[in-house]
Amino acid sequence: MGNINFKDIQPEKIRLDKLSLPDDLKKLNFAQCDELCKQIRELLIETVSNNGGHLSSNLGTVELTVAIHRVFDSPNDKIVFDVGHQAYTHKILTGRLNKFDSLRKKGGISGFCKPCESVHDPVVTGHSSTAVSSAYGIASAMKIMGSKNYAVAVVGDGALTGGITYEGMNNAGKSDVNLVVILNINEMSISKNVGSMAKYLSTLRYKDSYIKTKDVVENVLNSTPVLGKPIKNALISSKNLFKNMVLNCTLFEDMGFEYVGPINGHDIKELEAGLKAAKNKHRPVVVTVYTVKGKGYGPAEENPGEYHGIGSFEIETGNPDVVADDSFSTVFGKELVHLGKMDKRICAITAAMKYGTGLQYFAKVFPERFYDVGIAEEHAVTFCSGLSVLGMVPVFAVYSTFLQRSIDQIIHDLSIGGVHAVIGVDRAGIVGDDGETHNGIFDIPLLTSVPGIKIYSPSTYGEVKVCLNSAVYRDHGVSVIRYPRGCDKTEIPGFRVVSTYKYSGKNNDLLVVSYGRLINNVLKAKDILMRENKDFDTLKLINVYPVADIVRNIIGEYDKVLFFEESFFEGSISQKIMSEFPNVKAYAIHGFIKQQTVEEAFEEVGFLPEQIAQKIRENIDGDKT
Repeated sequence: MGNINFKDIQPEKIRLDKLSLPDDLKKLNFAQCDELCKQIRELLIETVSNNGGHLSSNLGTVELTVAIHRVFDSPNDKIVFDVGHQAYTHKILTGRLNKFDSLRKKGGISGFCKPCESVHDPVVTGHSSTAVSSAYGIASAMKIMGSKNYAVAVVGDGALTGGITYEGMNNAGKSDVNLVVILNINEMSISKNVGSMAKYLSTLRYKDSYIKTKDVVENVLNSTPVLGKPIKNALISSKNLFKNMVLNCTLFEDMGFEYVGPINGHDIKELEAGLKAAKNKHRPVVVTVYTVKGKGYGPAEENPGEYHGIGSFEIETGNPDVVADDSFSTVFGKELVHLGKMDKRICAITAAMKYGTGLQYFAKVFPERFYDVGIAEEHAVTFCSGLSVLGMVPVFAVYSTFLQRSIDQIIHDLSIGGVHAVIGVDRAGIVGDDGETHNGIFDIPLLTSVPGIKIYSPSTYGEVKVCLNSAVYRDHGVSVIRYPRGCDKTEIPGFRVVSTYKYSGKNNDLLVVSYGRLINNVLKAKDILMRENKDFDTLKLINVYPVADIVRNIIGEYDKVLFFEESFFEGSISQKIMSEFPNVKAYAIHGFIKQQTVEEAFEEVGFLPEQIAQKIRENIDGDKT
């Protein structure tokens, strides 16, 4: 609507697609803002129902995001969303409305914040608990440059279960930079928040009495002649005692932050007042805001965990398209329950991903042996070491992308001590729509650098069960079972279920090696080439590392070996084998993979059956020329 005078426009006449955003936001009145938020919610529900994505968190932060953009001046002020999965409204308000239907699609906009998309995204986000550190770094740089602008970190309460948040706050609180940390308390991370911090934060919801009492007392004393100010100064000097009596909220202030809140996160007027108060302090401030996850969409409000990250669904019924019971995660979780019934030593650990990793089944049957440690993968691994040294068998289920955070603990707290622990690496390989920050292509290169580790990569449900049993009962030290997102029941004909390898036998001059779900595309490529009277032998690795001597012997029997691997190449299994055998040619992943479907990503890296067949065809035909 550009230069239009908004004062006389009725709220129902405001149209999201007609505004010049984010500039026009500051021209709207509160009623017009409420109408705008309604339209944003409708767009969020419509888009996520088609594209999949993070629904609950975004529905809960609509008013908050609008208020932030009205009070602060992006991109001069830098807004950092922790994880970034709740930044859809931010994207809509910062020039990406016309592209919003491409959310999480190939060539479209990401489901997370990316500077290459917009100047309004100062840093790449995708993992939890990093916003305070990033924002503090930005605020410090601003101070060095003489800028008076602000850095704003929008942090969910789930991020406070991650230790790096406290590292950032402990450091930032000692400074005098323009930093505002907005703590969005919705009592729900991916799985319901756990631990003492969650309990502490939940008490704040009912403790706005301190804020109101403080304001009333200060106003009265300021207007009282003679004795008012001395009494006020005396109260200020004893404010910590006063706060402990009324609110018991000194954590943030003990770290050096000013404190504002709590604020109703769905009241734009109240939000703006609180954010302006924080802005006027010109030093590190924490603002607590309370929101309802899934706000405005009944199914998401009733079950925010299910609608945290979701595939496409029917808006009317709320029914997801994907059947979650048919997945590697579910098979892993149910097999762990089976083992847990026979062995009381088995414990299950997750880092705020109970439902995503299939551990809800174990949690229901064995609550006394189930531990959700919050968004704290580093702690989870070291916690496993403590369980193990007294004879427990800890099984830690974690997404591949989040396991990256705990490599030091795997080396220091598990490997060096020879501790027995099992790690279920979920979402291994390409995951698709969430893009670079969530693809699980680095676990193999990272884990194979750890001495004594054993890595399985099953491609079928039956193999998942066999590998888990082997990891729990046959192995020593650290055993890893990595499996992809989604479902796959394909059993390779003619092979029995084992945990080491599957080999078709020496019948041809060319051997093709692979592991995990990619072997299924290799076999489809074999079918394509068989119709052309072109054949090759196959070797499927299940226990992929360390590479067994018998596998080395098989590879050594061939003049030419092709290795297809759904992993980053540097540090991969194929690279290790190539360094030992000059007859091996590797096809792996080079670089990051942006958001797109798994099928599109496979096409990009050349892993579709037809593409694999073409690579094999070129090698077969090349030998004949």
